[in-house]
Amino acid sequence: MPKILIVDDEPPIVEMLAYNLKRANYQVLVARDGEEALALARREQPDLIILDLMLPRLDGLEVCRTVRRECDVPIIMLTARDSEVDRVVGLELGADDYVVKPFSVRELVARVKNVLRRAAPRPAGMPSASVCVGALMVDPVRHEARLGDVELELTALEFELLHTLACHAGQVLSREQLLQQVWGYDYYGDLRVVDAAVKRLRARLRQAAPATEVITTVRGVGYKLQVASDK
Repeated sequence: MPKILIVDDEPPIVEMLAYNLKRANYQVLVARDGEEALALARREQPDLIILDLMLPRLDGLEVCRTVRRECDVPIIMLTARDSEVDRVVGLELGADDYVVKPFSVRELVARVKNVLRRAAPRPAGMPSASVCVGALMVDPVRHEARLGDVELELTALEFELLHTLACHAGQVLSREQLLQQVWGYDYYGDLRVVDAAVKRLRARLRQAAPATEVITTVRGVGYKLQVASDK
């Protein structure tokens, strides 16, 4: 039973989320401030964190920053409608997705399922579908990615994004296509989640190969993973 940590200081929201997540067969933990959230995350090692940004004692952005330094547990942010800057910062700090208050519980539960699906290990015995593009190797069964001799340390979201781009190497994928294939949305979502994830993935790749630009932006269209002939 996947373990979900809800971090929010508004009792009605906590009660509503806890009730619906338990109905969907998730184990639920609750933290009502940032410091309690970090303590629970370290002790209980949840499978996913639903994180409000406006918290007592330690705000959600600092919680997100600290969690991402320590582990790659998926994070879905809860934000107020007028906190656009916080949403962008949160995504760049490593949040996987965000939901704006007031929100649809059905939508949030659907996003939880999508994020957990992406983070779940592939079934044993599933045939390998490794993808190699030049010096890049992505193995979704072992959840391993290497650029040359360097093993890449990626979150589940970053790994899925890299795998999708590698499977379409040399092709331009629009933000809408990436949103649908990586995040699993069958509706129009916020394209900033794509841009923020690409930015984080690029930073990981540059750490492994500073002189190589693996992902390029095709202005007005989307992103592509380069092959040798593109360079």
